[in-house]
Amino acid sequence: MYDVFSLPAIRFPEGFLWGSATAGHQIEGDNIHSQAWHNEQQPDFYRDDPKRATRAPSGKACDHYRLYREDVELLASLGHRAYRMSIEWSRIEPAEGRWDHEALAHYLDLLERLAGKGIHIFVTLHHFTHPLWFERLGGFGVADNRRFFERYLAFLLPKISPLVSGWNVINEFNQWGGLTAGPAIASLKFNMLRAHALGYHLIKRHSQAPVSSAHAFVHWFPRRFHDDLDRRMTAFADFATNEFFFHALRTGELVYPGVDAEYDPDVKGALDCWSVNYYTRHMIDARRAGLEGPRFRHKELRMIPMRFYLEEMYPEGLIANLERLRDYPVYITENGCCADDDRFRIVYLALHLSALHEALERGVDVRGYLYWSLMDNYEWTTFIPRFGLVAVDFQTFRRTLKASALFYREVIRDNGFSGETVRRHLDALPTLPQDST
Repeated sequence: MYDVFSLPAIRFPEGFLWGSATAGHQIEGDNIHSQAWHNEQQPDFYRDDPKRATRAPSGKACDHYRLYREDVELLASLGHRAYRMSIEWSRIEPAEGRWDHEALAHYLDLLERLAGKGIHIFVTLHHFTHPLWFERLGGFGVADNRRFFERYLAFLLPKISPLVSGWNVINEFNQWGGLTAGPAIASLKFNMLRAHALGYHLIKRHSQAPVSSAHAFVHWFPRRFHDDLDRRMTAFADFATNEFFFHALRTGELVYPGVDAEYDPDVKGALDCWSVNYYTRHMIDARRAGLEGPRFRHKELRMIPMRFYLEEMYPEGLIANLERLRDYPVYITENGCCADDDRFRIVYLALHLSALHEALERGVDVRGYLYWSLMDNYEWTTFIPRFGLVAVDFQTFRRTLKASALFYREVIRDNGFSGETVRRHLDALPTLPQDST
């Protein structure tokens, strides 16, 4: 049991960056030239839910592409000093070799407005989505296709670099392919490591801002802690999703189960910081074909009516993960929870910021924290999960501040918080309704 009202007062280092994160396809709307938009229009998009109860196309999403000026003002009003966003390749190059200068002007105006508010801008160059024409050529699954990414970056980077404070080349490719071993997945992950390195070296020609790729840092945990098989497969899961990435960037050695290792000097040292996305831990059960097992029943928190998003609050995992990253500065580029009851979000924030502060005390050089997400958004197949500090009415697109946004604003203002801060924004610990599980 956690008592967030009794948390001791903590203060973060001077200059610590506080802010939030979003992704273009999830908030902009009408990303019609992307492979994601195309997939959403297909009949089999609804194959996992024939009643269409949860699946939906992105449509207008949060209509941010139209409302970006208001959203910049919203960020500033909440005191955010940093903002992670993505630029949609499919808008800049909707057809192969054709540049959309109006889209470029749109993003430049957004970047200039953010910079004008004194907000540090972290740009993600590839956040799961890319042009449909690129997908039809095989995407990043074809090694030679990196030349298209290179051409795109050569066009974009000189124009936006003066406004950018930090970079993520690619978002969470370490999880692509899940826990599958073998040549096909190894080839994809090696391609992505090389694409990251390509982006890194191109960025460094134009920018001195720190460069990384956002890493989905899953904390794997053996379901039967002392069971040898569970522990061995936990180590495998950790290597397949985490360590292969860290090892490659530290050494240039590309290693993955089921294939011979390769060496690429361009990959070695192709980062200036670690970008960490952390949410919760996942259980490994060696007796299951897919390895992922159920959570401990006493830890289950289904804060929305979707089984996939069944969560637990495990801030200890953030400390454990960050202690592995002592060789470069660290930015938390995503951390958050989806909950219909916003009180859970305040608890989640208080616990994870406390854990983050402990990681700092243990010597991890954490420079900033970006909450996911600024606003409720499109979660790739559905609008049901609500991660936002700001509520969005997906019919009118009206934005409404949640209590968690006001709590976080006070954290930013004070560069820390205490149990008393929590009490000012939370009247009681939240509880789930009886039918939630």
